[in-house]
Amino acid sequence: MRRLFAAAAFCALSASPVLAADAARLDADLTPIGSERAGNADGTIPEWTGGITNPPAHTPGSFYADPFASDAKVMTIDASNWQQYEKRLTGAHQALFKTYSDYKMNVYPTRRSCSLPAVAYDWNKKNAVTSKIVADGNGIEGAFYAVPFPIPETGIEILWNHLLRYRGFKFQREYNAAQVFKDGNLVKIRIADEGVFRWSDPKRNGVEDLDNISIFFIQQVKAPARLTGTALLVHETINQQKQARLVWQYSPSQRRVRRAPDVQYDNPGTGSDAMTTSDSLNVFNGAPDRYEWSLIGKQEAYIPYNNYQFADPSHKVEDIATPRHLNQDLIRYELHRVWVIEGSLRPQARHIYAKRKFYIDEDSWFIVASELTDGRGQLWRVQEAQMINYYDVPSCGEVGTAVYDLQTQNYWVDSLTNETSPVNFSAQDVSEDRYTPDALRSLGH
Repeated sequence: MRRLFAAAAFCALSASPVLAADAARLDADLTPIGSERAGNADGTIPEWTGGITNPPAHTPGSFYADPFASDAKVMTIDASNWQQYEKRLTGAHQALFKTYSDYKMNVYPTRRSCSLPAVAYDWNKKNAVTSKIVADGNGIEGAFYAVPFPIPETGIEILWNHLLRYRGFKFQREYNAAQVFKDGNLVKIRIADEGVFRWSDPKRNGVEDLDNISIFFIQQVKAPARLTGTALLVHETINQQKQARLVWQYSPSQRRVRRAPDVQYDNPGTGSDAMTTSDSLNVFNGAPDRYEWSLIGKQEAYIPYNNYQFADPSHKVEDIATPRHLNQDLIRYELHRVWVIEGSLRPQARHIYAKRKFYIDEDSWFIVASELTDGRGQLWRVQEAQMINYYDVPSCGEVGTAVYDLQTQNYWVDSLTNETSPVNFSAQDVSEDRYTPDALRSLGH
């Protein structure tokens, strides 16, 4: 197995693309996603058998029925026993147990539900042979549509898999976020966003057709009143050494659109009052260039998975965003294998996080947990993402993400669609001509 558990330094950027013979493993011991097909030794992680292939009936834009609603809870990990399971807990979850005496994790049978369309599997196989890292880790070549490195060897390759994983082609959603304070006070923020994942455009032939832009994205604040109408337009570039992310912001008070190059890295996240950063949306987004990335290895861990009940419309934001931490009675955890990578801030680079450790689910390439260390070397914040398979796409993605401040014991949560409607991946009125500064200006009127 290609150094599956070896530490691989960021500087190993000259690794050759996978040989065709190795790529054939995506039809053998590896899944077409790139994860290990077999279960684990004790049977607590089953074999991957295709993910959700016969989903419940679903109307685009409606809530997703839980395919696993009849599963019985296996156990609860809490203050009385968490140290018994320490080897299967991420560092983020260990920190939450140490910080909150009432924190718990309800564990359910492992369901390897993640799946992708056949065309994404086909591109994974092509990408495995042709993709390569360029621009000192800041770009890739020779890949398109799905993950560039389904058989990765380095931390930066795994990070690019998270950034460019298949998420459908177009989407629209409206969701709630919240600032949640230790004393129970809560500030709700309503946000609408939409986008085009040009990276996965079925009408394009490859990365050379993209003009270095992987995503068109618009975000608009709907509430509270002090922020209503504020909007962002983002052209996310692939090689950010060649061209940095392009951002425009509409200010309703000034009634004008201006360039906003600071909306990236550790700039405060929209509506968060600095409780999270711009590059923490979707757990991590944007340029990887301020960190040196290393591959620590792979481990089994209890992580949020198949959180259909968490996303159920019967739950209000106040039911979910409880004081100190999310309502753990609503979150389902399962045992899965995760890749572990770490980013260390480069000399002379600036960011409020000196280190970031990410845990990436092997079946989706999505970062499901992270540890964020400050400049003093102290663990400051941890992140957790609740995930489902959006089985009409199909693709696994978040239905909520939390950023916990372990020092203040306040936290931020976003991507909650319980009081709105789920992501619409059949957004017919989303077209690329919407993603211009002029169109952003008209959106604000």
